[in-house]
Amino acid sequence: MKDSRISMGMPVSIEILDIDAARGIDAAYAYFDEVDRRFSTYRDDSEVAQMNRDPQHAVSADLTEILSLGEKTREESGGFFDMRRPDGYIDPTGIVKGWAIQKAADLLASLGYQNFYIDVGGDVAFSGKNEAGGDWQLGIRSPFVRGEIVKAIAPGSRGVATSGSAARGDHIYNPHDPEHPIRDVVSITVVGPDIVTADRYATAAFAMGQDGIRFIEAIPGCEGYQISAAGIATMTSGFRALSV
Repeated sequence: MKDSRISMGMPVSIEILDIDAARGIDAAYAYFDEVDRRFSTYRDDSEVAQMNRDPQHAVSADLTEILSLGEKTREESGGFFDMRRPDGYIDPTGIVKGWAIQKAADLLASLGYQNFYIDVGGDVAFSGKNEAGGDWQLGIRSPFVRGEIVKAIAPGSRGVATSGSAARGDHIYNPHDPEHPIRDVVSITVVGPDIVTADRYATAAFAMGQDGIRFIEAIPGCEGYQISAAGIATMTSGFRALSV
């Protein structure tokens, strides 16, 4: 069973191949609605908004985990990933999406589902096998011609995240040079052991521009596929093994 909706302000698709799939799909969407209420940067009553209004505000264990992941990514990336915006506002969006996808996948697994995928705005967590009994496959979209697939991969039960400027414009910036938009690359796709890892590193790598693919190359368990503004693709050394 497959279901697509708008959730957390993004298109979301969930497919579950196991029995009683509707129950799991409804549970996952209910969880995403909860995440949006709690951590949206667009809601005045969210926990994130309360934290920014009052730095002494006691944060939940979930938000503590999200902030800790953000700080870890900032340190690992040499500051190219930074939740603190130039205006001082803490924006954990770069962590929340991947974190929420992984939590939803964990929820489905706890309910007994084994074969499924969750796609939130193009970032995907996979589990088990597809309908044909093989590995799940995913197409990397062209950042220049929407709908065109430039590379097909079989990531297995891993996470895949893409960061770039094609779909949402200049929403990612280099914290070391925030006044100048990133123009040398247009997208980078990262395959990681889980969607949290893939998502946070994809964001950091895109902020690095052309150097992002070398950053991914150095991370054990991750592979990347970067497309430059000139349309040139650069892969990490192990990415070709994922191709189909």
